[in-house]
Amino acid sequence: MPRVPSISPATGNPTSSSYIHTTACNFVDSTGRTLLLRGVNLSGSSKAPVGKQSYVLEDFWEDAEAGVENFIGQPLNIDDGSADVHLARLRGWGFNMLRFPVTWEALEHEGPGKYDYDFMDYTIRVLKKCKEYGFRVYMDPHQDIWSRFSGGSGAPFWTLPACGIDPRNLTATQSAIIHCEYPLPHIADPASLPAMIWSTNYGRLLSQTVFTLFFAGRDFAPHCIIDGQNIQDYLQSHYIEACGVLADRIRLAGDLLDECVIGWDSLNEPFEGLCGWDDLSSNPLKQGSTLKKGTHPTPAQSLRLGMGQAQTVENWTFGALGPSRDGSVTIDPKGVKVWAAPESESAEGVNARWGWRRDAGRWKLGTCVWAQHGVWDVETGFVLREDYFRFSPTTGEPVDFIVDYWKPHFVAFARRIRRAHPEAILFVQPPVFAPPPEMGVGEGMGEEEEEGVLKGRCAYSAHYYDGLTLVTRHWNWFNADALGLLRGRYSNTLQAVKIGEGAIRRSLQEQLGMLKADAEILGPYPTIIGEIGIPFDMDGKRAYGWTDGGKYKGDYSRQEKALDASLNGADGENALNWTVWTYCTDHTHDWSDGWNMEDLSLWSADDLREREADDAGSLTSQLGDDDEGLYDGHGDSRAMLLQTKNASTKDKDKDLKDTSIVTVAAAAASSLSLATLGSIDRTAALGAYPHPSAADGTKLQPTRAPRRMPTLDDWRTDPYGFLTNGARAFRAFCRPWPHKVVGVPVDMRFEIGKAYFKLVVRVAAEDAPLSTASAAEGEGEGEEREEKGKLATEIYVPLVHYAVERLVRGGCGSVEGGVVKEGSEAEMKLEGLMDPGHRRSGSAEEQQQQRVSGRSSAVGSRWASSVDLPAMMSASMESSGSTSTAATTSSSTAAGTGTGVDQVDVAVKVSAGRWEVEGQMLRWWYDVPEEGEPPREYTIEIKRRVGVIKVSGKEHKEERSLCEKFCDEHAGCRVM
Repeated sequence: MPRVPSISPATGNPTSSSYIHTTACNFVDSTGRTLLLRGVNLSGSSKAPVGKQSYVLEDFWEDAEAGVENFIGQPLNIDDGSADVHLARLRGWGFNMLRFPVTWEALEHEGPGKYDYDFMDYTIRVLKKCKEYGFRVYMDPHQDIWSRFSGGSGAPFWTLPACGIDPRNLTATQSAIIHCEYPLPHIADPASLPAMIWSTNYGRLLSQTVFTLFFAGRDFAPHCIIDGQNIQDYLQSHYIEACGVLADRIRLAGDLLDECVIGWDSLNEPFEGLCGWDDLSSNPLKQGSTLKKGTHPTPAQSLRLGMGQAQTVENWTFGALGPSRDGSVTIDPKGVKVWAAPESESAEGVNARWGWRRDAGRWKLGTCVWAQHGVWDVETGFVLREDYFRFSPTTGEPVDFIVDYWKPHFVAFARRIRRAHPEAILFVQPPVFAPPPEMGVGEGMGEEEEEGVLKGRCAYSAHYYDGLTLVTRHWNWFNADALGLLRGRYSNTLQAVKIGEGAIRRSLQEQLGMLKADAEILGPYPTIIGEIGIPFDMDGKRAYGWTDGGKYKGDYSRQEKALDASLNGADGENALNWTVWTYCTDHTHDWSDGWNMEDLSLWSADDLREREADDAGSLTSQLGDDDEGLYDGHGDSRAMLLQTKNASTKDKDKDLKDTSIVTVAAAAASSLSLATLGSIDRTAALGAYPHPSAADGTKLQPTRAPRRMPTLDDWRTDPYGFLTNGARAFRAFCRPWPHKVVGVPVDMRFEIGKAYFKLVVRVAAEDAPLSTASAAEGEGEGEEREEKGKLATEIYVPLVHYAVERLVRGGCGSVEGGVVKEGSEAEMKLEGLMDPGHRRSGSAEEQQQQRVSGRSSAVGSRWASSVDLPAMMSASMESSGSTSTAATTSSSTAAGTGTGVDQVDVAVKVSAGRWEVEGQMLRWWYDVPEEGEPPREYTIEIKRRVGVIKVSGKEHKEERSLCEKFCDEHAGCRVM
């Protein structure tokens, strides 16, 4: 890897010690060590205002039209202490990176140019709290399907009437499917929304129209003039400036840029609308990025539906083998139009509510905007120009959406962000699964305007999901190379099928490798998978106890396999950065992430262990008798919910109506219990909600108010419980990986079933790390900056997989005479990896000489990047006086950075060098080749010394299919 410069390529200013470089296809710190930035999206809850999850219809339209939405409190409550609990948990999971979704609506919901500065200031408070916990953050201007008011999230309500649309008629015309109105407003049953049906909105009129106007209005809708601008310029300028104002505000905070906020993602999952569409009267035959499920009109049919004309459209279902045609369905809007009525604005085109002036002479309300541009005839329904969107009106050439429309938008957005944040890393996110464009000088753009945008500060931020698992909500024994199919890798679908877990895992790794290779189009920049994850509500929510009489409640084994397969794809030779989607503090089993029934949150308050299942060291048992009322009422309401879920489907509509208050109350109780872990007044909080009622109208047992809310301090004797309680499939995402590498990682793998981790690094002479002090001073690149051996490769060793026995058992465990009694000293052997003693440090030389004492104290200085438990936990553990029988306590511990008491129990084998463990971080030192010497490869292997930690009896042995029994789990299919 080339030496990191001491001067910023973007500004020419000296770099600081906190500066992250994007060079040689990697993130690199100021000392020259390769970084792996991994974490989570915080949070999916930010898509909606507080208390207005997507299933809530009450005041949905009224508040939007009034512009009075409140986003303060999303994603974290910064005032009640709960933010510290959630961030401590995320940090304890080893995460060092956060993707921070913010919607345009949250910034500018009051009207065009009216910014919510209170929300921006709240966001800054949250970011400062993230900084306190050592996170790096990149901001995510998030959208799905354009807006909450078209079935997704993102843009403010006023953007729809600005486009001449009446949002209240979207459902009637099926221009969009809106969760809270599903299937129809007067018989809304949002709990029945089919999985992933929201994504079919990309194939419906609203998204196809508005995204076309946003990206290409000047070309395809020249008559659409508002406030003297084309609708494209009007929408883009407001969006970009809203993000820019937030960026300005963050800059003015003074201590966030680069130290915490390292950059900005571009518009989340941009969509091309109708740009480039070949034939408006037909849909593509091949499966693209738009899901075929449910009704699937052609664009021409959508145009007619938007004008109130009945249409018979294709209906599709999605099964284990993908989408398939399932007859036809007639949609009849009964004359209702999606286009705003002419009387909603004055004859001069002035909108009294939002203040703009439309060019009423060229853009008439009440009529389809595309009919006004000669695309089709409303009276006859005939499409006059089937290929209207296929060719550029200015050049006559076929449209290339990414080059012609997305790229200019990205350049404009990037330039505005750089005004506020000159050193910003630009996270480039083109449409899903589409390669990015080259960023050379384009036609009509000067060198300063385009080529200077990236300036050596860039990362490719692709998204990846295992689509079959995501849509079917099932972990299958077969899968398909979806990305390979989309990119023409196979001549037919059958060739893309992968059978057996081994083949599936390899395929996912290959697909992620393809995305990593896409970054080379931009230049030698790193790749981060901005979204990756799996659904937790698989198989009818069986893990929630909603099937089989509750037999599988708490069993996340299938989710663990699916998530491990995806994250394993980011390991291997890929060694990718990622941010998992998502972490929602208000997740409930009933309404999932609170958005379109999506259920991808890594944590849920409803998965906190029940009181009777907690062990002696758990939080609940620490609260005392007066606090037990915190759980009693919640348990009763959950029992009622389970009874409802497992009941007969007879009188379903009545049951849903009668038990709706139970669902809401239970969700409120769960989100106000252990989920918040703050210091708010519990009695006052619960007083805002009615007592839930049973179906027969009787009141359920009221929840007794305890004297206080539990806080982070309650967990100080049970860190293992803190990191696992409420977490789902935690063994998959809480995995070992290197935070910082001297050299570059060339291979890494983790086997959950064996708690076995192996890392191979390649190091060359130029990889010798620079001292932190001299790097911060911005000195030259001569020998005076090099201090070999001072800095190490740092590997996160998760407590979840490697905790000492006393922590697994909860609290301080069993103590006799001041000494903790450990579990059996089971000898561990794997591929020559042996260690008979409890290790805190060691070296390759000791291994070779077979003279390991197993009693070495921690040595060396503390380091800021240590992934440790919260300081108060460590302090409590240290002051307890308990020590392991096989390890000694360090004589001195820096406050807040670690503890002399062992937290993890590891056996380590290194091919060279020495290592030590502190907290959840292992540091590994090895020699760097001298100038002129060839690069070297080193290997480290890590296992838990006393065997794998067994998850308490929640998992069930799965019945394997005939194919699975015949085919080896890791070798792949033996049939095809």
